[in-house]
Amino acid sequence: MKNIKDLSKQELLELLKDYSKNWLAHDGLWFQAVEKELGMDTAIELDRRAWEKFTVIEAKRIMKRLGLEPGGGILALIQALKFRLYANINVQEITEQSDTSCIFRMNKCRVQDARKRRGLPDFPCKPVGIVEYSGFAKTIDPRIETECLCCPPDPHPPDVWCSWKFTLKSK
Repeated sequence: MKNIKDLSKQELLELLKDYSKNWLAHDGLWFQAVEKELGMDTAIELDRRAWEKFTVIEAKRIMKRLGLEPGGGILALIQALKFRLYANINVQEITEQSDTSCIFRMNKCRVQDARKRRGLPDFPCKPVGIVEYSGFAKTIDPRIETECLCCPPDPHPPDVWCSWKFTLKSK
């Protein structure tokens, strides 16, 4: 009988993917239950409230794990984005980068791809995304401002589900 400490590096990486998928499945099932009971608008509002808190917790834990100090700017944000839970199961990229800004794109999103396979419309995640990405970035560095370039229900290119611009403002 194996324990986690007995797993190889490859087995641990696969386990991390499984854990990420499990977390996302739970998030989706919770959302669907709330939507069925209370409707889409209420489900999105409650999801937004949950993400408002979760994104800060996730950012702080990533910062602690990586030894990132608050106020690390755009480079710290780019590093932290690579360690978000869904970075293991979605395809994302930084398309532009400077010392004062970057553009983050979600090219493949498991949630949106699953809806597409079932013939469902895009999930309108923009209200949640605004809270999620701006809260994550501000936790990394309070000087970072977040701008949504596209996110459903907005129109988006076929190879991009959402895109966000992060800009370091001098205070």
